[in-house]
Amino acid sequence: MFRRKLMALEYMNPETFNINDEKSFRDLIVWLEDQKIRHYKIEDRGDLKAIDSNEWPTTYKRYLGGLNCPTNPNDRQAVVDWLLGLAVRFEYGDNVDKFKTETAENVRNRQQSAPKIVNTNPLDSLDFQSPEFRDGVNRLAKQLNITPHPNHLITLKAISKLIRTRLSTEALQNPGEFVHQGKPYPIFESDLGFDTGDNVLNNAGKALRLMYIHDLRDLQTKINECIVSVQNITADPKTDTKLGKVGR
Repeated sequence: MFRRKLMALEYMNPETFNINDEKSFRDLIVWLEDQKIRHYKIEDRGDLKAIDSNEWPTTYKRYLGGLNCPTNPNDRQAVVDWLLGLAVRFEYGDNVDKFKTETAENVRNRQQSAPKIVNTNPLDSLDFQSPEFRDGVNRLAKQLNITPHPNHLITLKAISKLIRTRLSTEALQNPGEFVHQGKPYPIFESDLGFDTGDNVLNNAGKALRLMYIHDLRDLQTKINECIVSVQNITADPKTDTKLGKVGR
């Protein structure tokens, strides 16, 4: 319904915009304000950009009131149609010299002479919020023995990480280089340092501590890599620190 206006405004994903999806709807409102309408000053857009906030509906209604939007804030189709029309008017006003020479014939001639680009990426046509996609992710997670997360997109990230690290061609050919075969750590036999009085909570605390240590080691590895990269530059004998240049 809104695809042509979204394309005219060069919205990032006009094909997949779903007015019934809360995140998709809020993202569009923020984008229109940021890129086209610009009713608020940049420093005053923070509340509107906080799309995950419980206060966003109130901010949204206040925003529409500031624009003197004549439609019911709860009527999403009417609101989006009105905002898109407003954005198109602003876009034209900002580029009147560019658009005043445009005619239907000129646009048609450009379209006919432009090379036809066929989109062959099947991912562009997927609806990542559809029940079918969500069920497919959960079925794949079950096959890979991954516990599904309530958010199927997080589950998908876990699947992607497992496939990249454990099921890639290199990992399958040389599993010893990619799959660590260290000695199992007796996590439940270790001392937590305090006692909650509940064995289940104690074990959960031990697991969380181990995960935290793992994250710290990963962070330390990345820090070391950054240090090495900087040292490779500063250790170059051709580096002129006065000029801020490496080599000649």
